[in-house]
Amino acid sequence: MTFYRSFSSVQADLSAGRITCRQLVDIYLTRIDEQQHLNAFTEVYADEARQQAQLIDQKLQTGSAGRLAGMVIGIKDVLSYTGHSVRAASKMLDTFTAQFTATAVQRLLDEDAIIIGRQNCDEFAMGSSNENSAFGPVRNAANPERVPGGSSGGSAVAVQAGLCLASIGSDTGGSVRQPAAFCGVVGLKPSYGRISRWGLIAYASSFDCIGPVANTVDDAALLLEIMAGPDDFDSTVSSQPVAAYSQAQLPDRPLRIAYLRDGVDSPGVDASIREATQQKIDALRAAGHTVEPVELSLLNYLLPTYYILTTAEASSNLSRFDGVRYGYRSETPVNTSANALLSLYKNSRTEGFGKEVRKRILLGTFVLSASYYDAYYTKAQQVRRLIREETERVFAQYDFLLSPTTPSPAFKLGEKSDAADPLQMYLADIFTVQANVVGYPAISVPNGTDANGLPIGLQLMAPPFAEAALVALAKTL
Repeated sequence: MTFYRSFSSVQADLSAGRITCRQLVDIYLTRIDEQQHLNAFTEVYADEARQQAQLIDQKLQTGSAGRLAGMVIGIKDVLSYTGHSVRAASKMLDTFTAQFTATAVQRLLDEDAIIIGRQNCDEFAMGSSNENSAFGPVRNAANPERVPGGSSGGSAVAVQAGLCLASIGSDTGGSVRQPAAFCGVVGLKPSYGRISRWGLIAYASSFDCIGPVANTVDDAALLLEIMAGPDDFDSTVSSQPVAAYSQAQLPDRPLRIAYLRDGVDSPGVDASIREATQQKIDALRAAGHTVEPVELSLLNYLLPTYYILTTAEASSNLSRFDGVRYGYRSETPVNTSANALLSLYKNSRTEGFGKEVRKRILLGTFVLSASYYDAYYTKAQQVRRLIREETERVFAQYDFLLSPTTPSPAFKLGEKSDAADPLQMYLADIFTVQANVVGYPAISVPNGTDANGLPIGLQLMAPPFAEAALVALAKTL
């Protein structure tokens, strides 16, 4: 059974007649069946994928196929796809069917991508381990006793284990890059507004980004190129022209690259990750680039700022799930008094949302309350601006900012979710949240493994809408 790791190899075999799209889909369906213990998919579109593959085979014969003909992808369970369930891995949306297709998904379908199924994730994309799902935890293919990272854990594992060629996830604070690092694949978070969010179930609207997970930078760049661009349905999307990311080249000059000193020197970062990061820094210097350490004075404020603002936005966004119009409705009897509707709301939300989502809604409601709004929410917005200004000063001197993607390799299932200190789980995002706080693009690429064979990720960040340069450097790494 052929195990494809790049779209170019798929295209080569399709062109040579060594395989058809229908046979390719059957290969992936077989692998999905064999790897069910990983729990990467919540739903598999077997018959539909086969039918789509046959249509694309006919298009290939007539020379009318799109740019993604032969690419089999999965989509995270927060992206709408008409006529298919979209549940955000939550009991709250257990019976909900999407009424329209997300812009990003539609653009892939228009280029003849084949969607093979819907992938597991942390509930409402809230988590760093993919243990907060109504469908159960996802397991890392490198070691099933380890987490895959979150919230796009199912998307990363599906690519890692060869259950599809690429996946489409969402990244609010590292939810594409962190699982990509834990699973040894490529995860790309574009600039805020580069890809339309129309059809993405909102977690934190000023942070959310749709991004690809793939085996190669080339495939991630191609997917970005196709999904990016203006959209009349999303007023926050950028109208800047979309570059040919899949053909991007670095400038013919030495680069100036900053690296985060804490990513290499901090004892809080696993020794294997510090060593692997230092080796890449040395290699870049040997290639003639200027690579210098920088310190972010506001590094300690990144996570507090991120969690205050994202929980506030989550509290607002998730208020629509009330058990009345759609989704889960509590069957707990309520009295007929004036409080009956309030009881229905409370029971439905308490029973429908999982523990982590309830916690974040409560935190967000607290920081938005009249008594604490200025002390928390307003202050966090001010600090967000300061973090952006400091990041701008770094990029006024450097082309890229380099760091580890995560402070540790994949941890064991239950190791942090059952810990007495819940902040230990949030610290897994320490290097990834900056890109979301400031809206800059970032990518995680594989950077070897530790002594236990667990993947290590390296992160690159670039200025806004500099995705072309970002993927060009990522290819060299």
